[in-house]
Parts: sequence; C-alpha cells; structure tokens
Amino acid sequence: MKGKKFQFHMLLHSADLLEDRLRMLLMPMGIGPRQARDQDALSRMGEVSQVTLAKEFGITQASMSTMTNRLMASGHVVRRDDPADTRGKLLSLSDGGHAILERVYQAWNELDRHASDAIGADADKALTSGARNLRDALGGHAPGAPSKNTICPQPTGKDSA
Repeated sequence: MKGKKFQFHMLLHSADLLEDRLRMLLMPMGIGPRQARDQDALSRMGEVSQVTLAKEFGITQASMSTMTNRLMASGHVVRRDDPADTRGKLLSLSDGGHAILERVYQAWNELDRHASDAIGADADKALTSGARNLRDALGGHAPGAPSKNTICPQPTGKDSA
C-alpha cells in the first residue's frame, strides 16, 4: 500500500485549511468554529435543552456542558430552568449572542467567497453539493433538521460539534 493515494485525505486537508481560516476570522469575536456552530443551531432551533443540543451534534453531554459554559461566560447564551423537567435546563441565545451571530454569518460568507474564488463558482457549487450528499449519506444532518439517512447513522459520543 506504500505510495497509495487516499481520496478522503483531500477532503480532510481542505476542511482543515478552511477551518484554520475560519478560526482566524472568528478570533476577534472571541469564539471558535464549534461555538459558532452551536450559536447558529440555537438560533435555528430556538430555546432547547442542553441534552437535545448535545444529541443534535452527536457529542457527549459533558462536552456540550463545557461549550455551553463558555458561551454563557461570554454572554452569548442564557440558561434557565425547564418548567417541564425539574432537573433540566433550557438554552437560548442572548441579545449579545444574536449580535455575534450576525458577525459569524459575515465570516461564513467570506469563507464561502474564498472557496469559490479559489476553485471557481461551478467547482465550488459541485463540491458543496457533493459534501452535502456525503454528509447526508453518512447519517449527518444540520442540527434541528431530521436525518435523511437512517441506514448509516452518525455515531454518538463523538466530539464533533
């Protein structure tokens, strides 16, 4: 197998390069790529339990708790008691979280333009479509949206938020 080229490495390397650039764009906001994704999910899902959010991202509740605590400390997320569950807590974006999220979307738009400029609009559109199809086929989905494939469900307990 020496010298064999593995195709998935191109995807991983490209994703790492894009995430590094995204991290630089988000740094002035005091958040990282995963925290940006959490805030986007909260914006789309509305008030939601921490347990539900962890399940949507396929990560442990402990990892989500750590992320939530960071977002609360920065003033981006608020937590309140769940009236339907005496032990449960509900999370939602604060006003500051909504304001930061607008800046996150600007950073994501800039990253989209960067990718499109790098490989051309047609190739970027095809790559995005292919990546979405692969994600869906592997059981992934956008948090808050139903999975389109139950044949190959996303593993749980993996810290991928």
